[in-house]
Amino acid sequence: MSSIGHFINGARVAGTSGRSADVFNPSTGQVSAQLSLANAADLQAAVDAAKAAQPAWAATNPQRRARVFMKYVQLLNDNMQELAELLSAEHGKTVEDSKGDIQRGLEVCEFVIGIPHLQKGEYTEGAGPGIDMFSMRQPVGIGAGITPFNFPAMIPMWMFAPAIAAGNAFILKPSERDPSVPMRLAELMIEAGLPKGILNVVNGDKEAVDLILQHPDIGAVSFVGSTPIAAYVYGEAARYGKRAQTFGGAKNHMIIMPDADLDQAADALIGAGYGSAGERCMAISVAVPVGQATADALIERLIPRVEQLKIAPYTDATADFGPVVTKASQEKILKLIDTGVEEGAKLRVDGRGFKLQGYEDGFYVGACLFDEVTPDMDIYKQEIFGPVLSVVRAADYESALALPMKHEYGNGVAIYTRDGDAARDFAARINVGMIGVNVPIPTPLAYHSFGGWKRSSFGDLNQHGPDSIKFWTRTKTVTTRWPSGIKSGAEFSMPVMR
Repeated sequence: MSSIGHFINGARVAGTSGRSADVFNPSTGQVSAQLSLANAADLQAAVDAAKAAQPAWAATNPQRRARVFMKYVQLLNDNMQELAELLSAEHGKTVEDSKGDIQRGLEVCEFVIGIPHLQKGEYTEGAGPGIDMFSMRQPVGIGAGITPFNFPAMIPMWMFAPAIAAGNAFILKPSERDPSVPMRLAELMIEAGLPKGILNVVNGDKEAVDLILQHPDIGAVSFVGSTPIAAYVYGEAARYGKRAQTFGGAKNHMIIMPDADLDQAADALIGAGYGSAGERCMAISVAVPVGQATADALIERLIPRVEQLKIAPYTDATADFGPVVTKASQEKILKLIDTGVEEGAKLRVDGRGFKLQGYEDGFYVGACLFDEVTPDMDIYKQEIFGPVLSVVRAADYESALALPMKHEYGNGVAIYTRDGDAARDFAARINVGMIGVNVPIPTPLAYHSFGGWKRSSFGDLNQHGPDSIKFWTRTKTVTTRWPSGIKSGAEFSMPVMR
């Protein structure tokens, strides 16, 4: 069994706390590694390395910073298969799904190659008599990222790529459930030419999170996880004077209008609802057909598709999805399915009894499909984060629109329709951060910003795209006037530009 420590100052190091956690292979249910959990000394070593390296990195011209990411993108492509298999072994998702995880992170690395342009400030000549003004975007200093288990490659890169490209040092605290890929990503950054100490990985649990939030030398924190923890991290970061962006839970709806192509909509729901065993913050977990005829026709199409889904370990290239990440996740999902049945929802496809021969100890949950779910039910209100799709029937468009509008989460939403007016009205009125029109998972590409509304997101600036550069930098504005334009005598009134 392997041991996983931390990545500090360009090398793997052992932890000093004496505490550890098991890392599992979800496909088999067996322990695959022991992970060291950081203490204050481990974090301080990472901060010391970051503080020593960051000034020189910030002073490196942006073209040279960009070249590191040019090389990094090539290394990610060259090592794609190795990274995907490593990711799948600890997460459970299929290898092809893992490649998508890595690819979406890689695309943010491609985006930040444009840092010479992205980090430019502004300039005004002649802002006043003899006065010029300009602004600069300068790095925060040391940033930190706290990332979830469901995207152990993508979300770390969403955080550290813009932060490092902008001249910061970075401390990553990945999920303790699947830490191997984040460690490998850090090694590849060194191979790409990143100076030692600029990217450090500190593995740990809540103790490590609190140490990051309290450390005076860490100036900004990014977080992705559940809403209760996102709210906690945001509040604690503010209490300790840090800039923070934190992203929480989701309950993503897809509205299916009567004019929609129902075969296309059903296929979209299958991929968006059951891909990665539903362990995606952008998964569609609620289908909202408009009108009884639409609902009946949709259910008729969904049932056979759900029943035919192939659930298997990541080593099976024909699998549609694999296990969920932990035994605790499996138990939570199954309990919520039981609750849905008790509350009166109709379980059209029941995956609770799924067992895979030879993998009986794996953390599998069979695909489930609920019909006639109502907004007062726990399976509607809670983020299940499993292979469970709920159908909530709506009488008309306004009733359908009201469902995501009233829900506490506002991450993503989609509408399937042939009607451009309906799509335009939907996009304009909905209070959700990311919207798909005939697109089931509307995750923006790297050059746009990612983020939800309501209790899905805390903070003013989102991930990747232009917002990420703003988050990881501070604006400094300079007003200049040279002696020839300066009048003699003191001025006591508020300066104005005349």
